Amino acid sequence: MMPNTLLGLFAKSPIKPLEEHISKVHQCCENLIPFFEAVFADDWERAVIYRKNINQLEKEADTLKRNIRLNLPGGIFMPVERSDLLELLTHQDRIANKAKDISGRVVGRQLYVPKELHGDFLPYLQRCLDATAKAQEAIHEFDDLLETGFRGREVDLVSKLVAELDQIEDDTDNMQIGLRLKLRQLESQLNPVDVMFLYHMIEKVGELADQALRVGARMELMIFRA
Repeated sequence: MMPNTLLGLFAKSPIKPLEEHISKVHQCCENLIPFFEAVFADDWERAVIYRKNINQLEKEADTLKRNIRLNLPGGIFMPVERSDLLELLTHQDRIANKAKDISGRVVGRQLYVPKELHGDFLPYLQRCLDATAKAQEAIHEFDDLLETGFRGREVDLVSKLVAELDQIEDDTDNMQIGLRLKLRQLESQLNPVDVMFLYHMIEKVGELADQALRVGARMELMIFRA
């Protein structure tokens, strides 16, 4: 995005670029579904294509992040601090970074994921992406919050979205426990180094939901401080 265009967005609302950024971040994460489907099919050429898509979207999110940091004025008149907006941006950006790291580690090792894990892993991944989608939904309520002066129905709606994020994160924690137990039962049949990488991969996927919850919690904190 060109700086003049970004400044034009800020002239209308300082939140619009944050909304564009979280949408790019979620789009980046969504590519993990077809990425892992390719990995499970042992189709590494297709997996690499989705890995490149994830990389490109993460770079585009990084560009948006840099432009926001460079062009966010210091004297914005609104009920939230500039530093809070930048902190929120950092939490959003970490989600895309995690998606990039996950795909990179899996492709770098051409990690074998046992078929016994496939049936549980994809629903687990999808539930984590439910969290990134919910974080996106919450951020897209920000403009309406500004219009209402951080009062009324919009505050209740954001609080509801954050509560839903918390429930999703609880769900992913429980699903992760189930995956770890199943992997433990398979350890003796697998390469020990692969086992280590599999545990790490399961944990990193769960961090997508953890980080999405941090986005929601940071937004809720900004509302309470406004």
